[in-house]
Amino acid sequence: MKASTFRHGINLWPPFLMAGIHVTAIRPDYRHVRVELRQRPWNMNYVGTHFGGSLFAMTDPFWMLCLLHNLGRDYYVWDKAGDIEFVKPGKGVVATEFRLDDALLDEVRAATASGEKYLRWFENDILDAQGEVVARVRKQVYVRLKPEARANPKQEP
Repeated sequence: MKASTFRHGINLWPPFLMAGIHVTAIRPDYRHVRVELRQRPWNMNYVGTHFGGSLFAMTDPFWMLCLLHNLGRDYYVWDKAGDIEFVKPGKGVVATEFRLDDALLDEVRAATASGEKYLRWFENDILDAQGEVVARVRKQVYVRLKPEARANPKQEP
């Protein structure tokens, strides 16, 4: 799916739309995504700050999706685990970014070349408008080369 189509679709997806989560940028190669959480009366907690579930949800699918689009159909890619550390109360617009580079993709391909599963932790800081950390999120992603891809490796021209 084209990144621009994905961005428009996920911004209309009810769980993100109602939570105030908005993908503001996504590169066509899915190697950079920027996500904001906009504070609304319906997504605040009892004390008037961002609801912790929304802070976690704004990071939920993106490491997995970015890896899927960059590794291709020869790999299983799943979210496996996650945790969040709340650093300070979040108010207003908060944001985080996801970035993949060649070195990370090479690391994943090398770790999965023999067909073994690879569990990789990714970290995101969620920042407020002043650039201060509101929360730290860690996501563990499971990656494995599919058996049929190991049996029939693609030939380089």
